[in-house]
This record gives sequence, C-alpha cells and structure tokens, in this order.
Amino acid sequence: MRKLPLIILISLSGIYLKAQPNLDSLWGVWNDHTQPDTSRLSAMHDIAKNGYLFSKPDSAFYFAQLEYDFAEKSGLKKQMAGALNTQGISFAIRGNYPQALNHYQRSLKILEETGDKNRIASSLNNIGLIYNNQGNYPKALDYFQRSLKIQEETDDKKGIAYSLNNIGLIYKKQEDYPQALDYYQRSLKIKEETGDKKGIAYSLNNIGLIYKNQGDYPKALDHYQRSLKIKEETGDKWGIPSSLNNIGLIYMDQGDYPKALDYFQRSLKLNEEIGLKDGIAMSLNLIGGISQKQGDHQKAINQCSKGLILAQEIGSVSLQRDACKCLYNAHKSRGNGNKALEYHEQMLALDDSLNAEETSKNLQQMEFAKVILQDSIDTAEKERLVQEAHEEEVRKEQQTRNWSMAGGVLFLLLAGGFYSRWRYTRKAKAIIEKEKDRSENLLLNILPSEIAEELKIHGKAEARDFNMVSILFTDFKGFTEQSAKLSAADLVNEINHCFEAFDGIMEKYGIEKIKTIGDAYMAAGGLPVPTDDSIKNTVLAALEMQTFIVSRKAAMDADGKPAFEMRVGIHTGPVVAGIVGVKKFQYDIWGDTVNTASRMESNGEVGKVNISQTTYDLLKEDADFTFESRGKVAAKGKGEIEMYFVSRSFNEG
Repeated sequence: MRKLPLIILISLSGIYLKAQPNLDSLWGVWNDHTQPDTSRLSAMHDIAKNGYLFSKPDSAFYFAQLEYDFAEKSGLKKQMAGALNTQGISFAIRGNYPQALNHYQRSLKILEETGDKNRIASSLNNIGLIYNNQGNYPKALDYFQRSLKIQEETDDKKGIAYSLNNIGLIYKKQEDYPQALDYYQRSLKIKEETGDKKGIAYSLNNIGLIYKNQGDYPKALDHYQRSLKIKEETGDKWGIPSSLNNIGLIYMDQGDYPKALDYFQRSLKLNEEIGLKDGIAMSLNLIGGISQKQGDHQKAINQCSKGLILAQEIGSVSLQRDACKCLYNAHKSRGNGNKALEYHEQMLALDDSLNAEETSKNLQQMEFAKVILQDSIDTAEKERLVQEAHEEEVRKEQQTRNWSMAGGVLFLLLAGGFYSRWRYTRKAKAIIEKEKDRSENLLLNILPSEIAEELKIHGKAEARDFNMVSILFTDFKGFTEQSAKLSAADLVNEINHCFEAFDGIMEKYGIEKIKTIGDAYMAAGGLPVPTDDSIKNTVLAALEMQTFIVSRKAAMDADGKPAFEMRVGIHTGPVVAGIVGVKKFQYDIWGDTVNTASRMESNGEVGKVNISQTTYDLLKEDADFTFESRGKVAAKGKGEIEMYFVSRSFNEG
C-alpha cells in the first residue's frame, strides 16, 4: 500500500494556527458602522479565519460569506478574494475538495484582476495542493511551477520554500527519491533561515519519508520524531496525526505490529477529533493494512471499506487506490476470489487516473532537458549499430526470412487483437466504475448515508419507527408580498442563498435535512441514527438559522433590497421515516409529531424559535438555554398547546 503524507491546505499568505483572538473586540468593530469598511472587513476576516477556521470550519464559511457579501457591496476585491480563500480552506479541512477548488479558483480570478503577485502565488499553491490530494499530479505540478516562478520574481523566501517542498512531493510520488530529497532539503534550508518552525516540521517529515522509501529506517525515524516534537511544541494538532502515522509505518515495516497499530490508532483518534476526513481515511486504511498483516482479515475489510467510502466521498483517488489494494489483499487471503478481483480491477482503474506517465513527462521537461538531449543522441547511435547488426543478420538468414516474417506478422496480429481487447475491457470497466461512483454520490446527496447503504445492499430500505425525533420547520413571513418585489431570478437566488446557509448549519449540528417546499424548510434531529444530543443540537441549529436571517436582513436593508423574516418551530416526539418513490427517491417522515411541529412554526414569531411543551420538558434543565413561557396558544386542528420561546443564555461571541 502506497502511503502519502498528510497535506494540510494552508494559504501561504499567512493563514496559520494562531492564538484565539478577542472575538468580543472584533465583533465590536464589525458592528460599528462608523468604522471604515476596510476595518470592519478586517475584523470579520479575523473572526472567520482566526476565530473559527480550524475549530469550526463550517462557521468560518458562514462568517466569510458575510465578509464576501459586504466586500462585494463595497467594491473591495482583495477582501472578496480573501473571503473566498478562507471558504476554500474551510472546505479543504472538511475534505470537500471540489468545493475547495471552486472557491480557490474564484479567489484566484479576482486576485489576477488586482495584480497582487504574492496572493496570486499563494492561491496557485493552494489549488495545486487540491489537485495533488485528488491525484491529478500533472495539474498539481503545473500550479506549483507557476507559483514558484512568481515567488522567485518577488523574492518571497517563505513562498519559495513551500513551492520547492510541493514540487518535491510530486517527485516523491513518481519515486524519484534523489530529486525529491534535493527539493525537500532546499526547502528545509530556507525554512531554517527564516525561522519557520511549522515549515521545518513538515520538511523533516517529508525528508523522513524519502529515507524510509530508501530503506534507511534509523534516519527516517529520527526525522519523524524531530518533526513530531516540533508539532507538539507548536500545538499543530492537524500535523501531529501524519507524524504518528509515519512513525507507525516504520514499526510496521520492521515487524513490530502492536507498536505500529498503537500509533495508527492514536492518529485516527486525533483525526476524528478535528474532523479531518482525508486523515481519517488514511488512518483507517493503515489500520486495515496492519490488521491484514496480523491475520485479522475481517477487521482489515471493515476498516478499509470505511476508508474507501470516505475517500470516495472526498474525491481522493490515491486514498481510494490504497483502500482497494487493502481490500484486494484481504479478500484474496480469505479465498474470496470474486471480491478480490473486483477490487483489483478498481485499483487498476484508479492507477490509470493518476496520470503517472504524463506527470513524468512534465518533470523531465522541467529538469532534464539536457539529459534528454544527450539520451536522444546516445539512442540514435545505438539504433544505428543495431540496424547494421540487423542487416548483417538478414543477409545470413536470407533463406528463412519470409517464414519468420510471416510468423511474426501473424503473432503480432494475434497479440494486437488480444491487447486491444484487454485495453478495451479495462477502459470499459474504469468507465463503469466512474459512473458507479457518480451514481453513488448522487444517492448520498439525496438520502442519508445509512439509508443509501441499506438501499445499495438490499435493493430497498425499510421504513423505521423512531421514538424521539425533533422536527424543525421554518417559513418566511410575508413571502408572497416580498417575492412580488423581486424578479424570478433574484427570488430564486435569494432563497437558494438562505437554504445553502441552512444546509451548512444542518451539517454542523448533525441534523438531517428532509426537504424544502417552496419557501419552507424541514429538518429532523435524531434520525436516521439517534443520538443523545439531537434535541439540543436541533434547537442550536434553529437559533443559528435565525441569527443568519436577521443578519442577512440587516445587510439587505442597508442596501435597500427586500429581505425575508422567518419563523421557526420545533416539536419532539415519535415519527415513522422511510423512502418515498421508486424513480425519484425521497427520504421523508410521517406522524402527528410532524403536524405539531408545523403548528409550532405557524404560531411562532419572526426572529424567534418557538418550541412545544415536550421539547421544553426535555431541555428545561439545560443551562445553555433561556425559556419564555407563552402559555397556551390556540393551534389549528390541535386546540390549545403550551408553547415556549427559547434563546441562548449567554453570548457566544
């Protein structure tokens, strides 16, 4: 199994782990409309980047959107680009590479309009890292080279060091270890000169990888341990897991499986704590690999299957390839030939997509032009000598030439036919696998992952009863009146903007979005996998949704544009959940709980979260909330129902 170093996608323009900023002070600047626009945007940028990016990346995305919207209104392009860059990093941290790439490219486009070379170089590097993690090495190399060229023009030492390191990474993946080591050491030297501790740690880690691949385990272990020590000293919790994995690999190669497994499990635990999806997938693959070596083939299958699903989710080709190799070996060891062949074919298709041959050509064009020229001269001379020898051989064997040629032609025709058939079959299987991945990703976008998996395995998903589910409904007040003031395109864009934010909030709190109906949004906490904190998280999500809408309305009002106000209602109780439809699947829920939750919303007030007596009883002892009794309120079809407004009991800022 090929092991790749864990890449942390960090902008070279200064986005590193920093001490927690004074959020109260920053919020004060942001809300002070007498401050210059640039000062307010700088405060919001710090809130998103330094306050939430590495602890709550989904919240960072939301605050960066506030920054972007305000910067766009003020015509401040650099701030727009900075906000998009922050959003790109937030997606990269969560392993959503396609969205990260989209935001980085939008940021780059704006920066190219401003001509800011340092930030352009940083964006190019970030885009290259995304392509690298997706296994598209030719594109990654192209962006790293473009970044390095700009950094050399501007004498950006820190940037040069990182670009050298990234180019070394490509060489390493092509197994050109001497060239990789040269780039890594050149990068390390610059980082030591500039005192970049974080950079030093990553260079030591990468140099250790080269020594390991060359079989020099003592040097590799020394570099890994030095790297780990610096990461622990600097509190780099995103980098520590990769060092733990690499140390574990040394022990695995030396046959010390219990010690290796301990390091892999420590790495997995840290990756899960910070939600780093590519790190989780890598650790799962490594644990699967060590389990395979220990003879526990079922555990290997379990771990690597999880790793494969996660790698497919984030679009990492290299991690998918590692998982498939692990599964191939495990099924082969269990005597399950059909399954082993299935994963072997997937592995071959993934190898094809890594574009190793094209990348190798790019590397040769970059570094070895003179060597290639000399090789061409040498090759031409060798071909001349071979040709002369061949002509002499032909003269000596004139009698048998025709028969030999005929036999050779026949053999080539047969071989060509078999080869063409083999290539066609292999490509066809790769296409089928690619389409299968697309259909599975589409299914996961429609259904909860657990339900989608059940549907794939059994061809159907049974309806299930849930005893304690919190149903959330939202509705825009006066939607018809407000929509009349907007064009059809503006109306759709505004609703989409709000619902996209809601989707992010649902993901943050682990709430399952059920559906949207016009301007209404419905979600449920506690299914398809019940959790102890689902009721609280549903209320927290509702409060954050209201915060978003209130902030959005304030911004739109300031710009003289119509905006929505929203009611939110929540009720908790039993429901039935399952799939509706045959051709167009939809996961839906039924029961009186749903109807009651709808009444909570329709009898609520704008800007507030209205909850039922049942939800109140389950949360009333929670010190994080403050409740306002509304008494009994008449609800259509329900009679009088006890209702409460809920709010946070402290200021999160």
